[in-house]
Amino acid sequence: MVCSEVALQRLEYPALTRLLAGQTQSEPGRKKASELRPMSDQTRIDTVLDQLDEAAALLSDGESPAFGGACDLKSVLAKAQAAGSLIAADELMKILDSLLVYDSCRSWFRGRENSPLLCGQAERLEPLSELRRRLQDSIGSRGELLDSASFELGDIRYQIRQLRSRIKQQLEQLLASEQYAACFQERLVTMRNGRYVVPVKSDHRGQLKGYVLDESASGQTLYVEPAQVFDSNNRLQQLLRDEQREERRILLQLSDLVRRDRGVLTVNQELTAQLDLRFASARLARAYQGVRPELVAVTTVELKQARHPLLMEKGGQFDPDSAVAVDILLPEHCHALVISGPNTGGKSVALKTLGLQLLMLRSGLRVPCHPDSRLHLFAHVHVDIGDEQSIEQSLSTFSGHLVRIRQILEEADAETLVLLDEAGSGTDPAEGAALVQAVLDQLGRQGAKTLLTTHLGQLKHFADSQPGIENAAVEFDPVTLTPTYKLRYGIPGASSALTTARRMGLPAQVVDRAIEYLGHEEYDQSHLLARLNQRQQELDRELELARRARIDAQGAQQLRKAQLQELKSRKKEILRKATQQAEQLIAETEGRLKQLRKKRSSGPVTPAEAVGDRQQLAQARETLEPYKPKGRKSAAVPTQLEAGEYVRIVSLGIEAQVEKVAGSKAELLVNGKRMRQPLTALEQFSPRRFATQRERQGQLSRSVTERQASMKLMLVGKRVEDAIVLLERFVDDARLGNLRQIEIVHGAGGGALRRAVREQLAREQGVTAFYAAPIEQGGDNVTIVELSGR
Repeated sequence: MVCSEVALQRLEYPALTRLLAGQTQSEPGRKKASELRPMSDQTRIDTVLDQLDEAAALLSDGESPAFGGACDLKSVLAKAQAAGSLIAADELMKILDSLLVYDSCRSWFRGRENSPLLCGQAERLEPLSELRRRLQDSIGSRGELLDSASFELGDIRYQIRQLRSRIKQQLEQLLASEQYAACFQERLVTMRNGRYVVPVKSDHRGQLKGYVLDESASGQTLYVEPAQVFDSNNRLQQLLRDEQREERRILLQLSDLVRRDRGVLTVNQELTAQLDLRFASARLARAYQGVRPELVAVTTVELKQARHPLLMEKGGQFDPDSAVAVDILLPEHCHALVISGPNTGGKSVALKTLGLQLLMLRSGLRVPCHPDSRLHLFAHVHVDIGDEQSIEQSLSTFSGHLVRIRQILEEADAETLVLLDEAGSGTDPAEGAALVQAVLDQLGRQGAKTLLTTHLGQLKHFADSQPGIENAAVEFDPVTLTPTYKLRYGIPGASSALTTARRMGLPAQVVDRAIEYLGHEEYDQSHLLARLNQRQQELDRELELARRARIDAQGAQQLRKAQLQELKSRKKEILRKATQQAEQLIAETEGRLKQLRKKRSSGPVTPAEAVGDRQQLAQARETLEPYKPKGRKSAAVPTQLEAGEYVRIVSLGIEAQVEKVAGSKAELLVNGKRMRQPLTALEQFSPRRFATQRERQGQLSRSVTERQASMKLMLVGKRVEDAIVLLERFVDDARLGNLRQIEIVHGAGGGALRRAVREQLAREQGVTAFYAAPIEQGGDNVTIVELSGR
């Protein structure tokens, strides 16, 4: 993408990258964010945005890898480039810390099929197992060489410790001796020049045989190496030299390994920095509510409810309500938009918002706007915003603007977006306006898209009369006399300089005199524009009221439909319960009849018993009379059912789809549930009805999908009270579905929701066990629940 560093500065792009760098976790990630620049390759932009989508999805689930221990190894690896070079232990520790992050990151992404792009990038991280193992064996947490770095080093250090202990023991015995008690300044073993000594009073120097290695500043104390430890001190010095040689040998050996893997370490650092940057971008986008608009091939601008991200940031926190949303529209058939209106009304902010959001998308970042927005990724952005005055080059403000416009005209083409602030200012208004008109004509012929702000009336009239150029005005509240920072299209805006002057407290007589100098005709024109804007605002408010009324009417209609559906459902439920009661009563009555038949077949009965039996039979018939099926005699029992045919279950009053027929029974599919019914309980439609192939496949896939979805309950972001209600219902549904294991995703947060969920699970019947998920499934952010069968 062609965009100069000056343009990036004018659009405040560096401030955005600083905010992005603050969201990273590692030093390479911060450097990557600070050096971020817009990209030219469209395919690369799409890939980066896809990776950002995956990172945002993982963050929304409360998951993200850790990059905090990764270090910037470029300077260390540069030192290792030359053969025979040595890398210090503390620098080797940076390499070890980075290797541990690479390995952890690679493991974290393993098995996350929902993030194929990020997983593919993490899979490219080389573990470098040999180098990591050698460094772990050799380098301690404080950057020191460990005894385990080599057998020789461990042995030498063991000898040094033993020898130091013996020397100290000898000197302590000497200090405790009564023979030399008066010689010592204090009973203390110390070191001078790497050798163990004792402090001797200067006036007793001849009483203790040994070598004076040093004396105190006052000369009162001599530091004497007793003759008894002279050989031991010599041996200690030799061992210390051996230790240094062995340490150097080990460091050279480790440096050779680093040199061998230098290329892989460089690639690993780059991959990790990119992953860190993607998650930092996702965190930043979540902070300012960024989205990914539709990127279109046609040269159009359709940013809806766009906000300038830097206007939302206060002290590292983002408040979307602190920036006014603005619609920035430049259709394909228009090549220029002229924005006019009062000072401090938001004209320049609109230009910067469009320019910065374009740079953000070109850099693989989400932007704060409505998801339905559409934008073409212009390959070139030219900006003329602010004072171009240069004392060193003897340029006035107007001359500076001319230099920039000349460069723009030389480079503009159909892939160019031009942003001009206060066009035509800095010189005679008529001449400046005429020059800008010619520039707009030329840019239009070259195919470029232009947005400019102005106070010049001539440019407003030009935009109104020329095809392909649109007017837009920044809103001005006529009651409070303050700008609303919103754009209104189709009409120019009044500069309202005199109104603003009156609002800012200039003396009334000064403002009135200015009106006289201006002339009533010019003043009336300004008032006309103000009234047009006011009328447009009133029409927009009425249109918004009508739109809301239509939405309310649609909502009421939906409510009535929902109520009607609820009534139908209640009716079905009542019929279902009545049917169950009837079936239960029929079953009881049939049982009584069977008992009567059995009693008769067992032997002769007395006349009194026969009368009693007839009375019971009459009572049974009277009981069954209300439940006799009405009109069922005319409905024939289905004899030729086919798979995919729709039938009616008479007792339930519902439709079902035939899966297969087995003898006198049929297997049916009802709302994704399978059931078996006798053919006598079914009724065919006339004419017969069959499911289409698409309906059968859709119903099958929907059943599978619902089964999979029912295994997990998402509670992240829910209030505790709402979450408990959803949890109870979910556990009941899972038990009805005969599930044996489910997952509850509650996230980490402050832990209140996790505790509430697990306390409720402890009270639930049918829950046999629950515990935190494994680390790769979410760890303590997810609770696994085991259920008993029904």
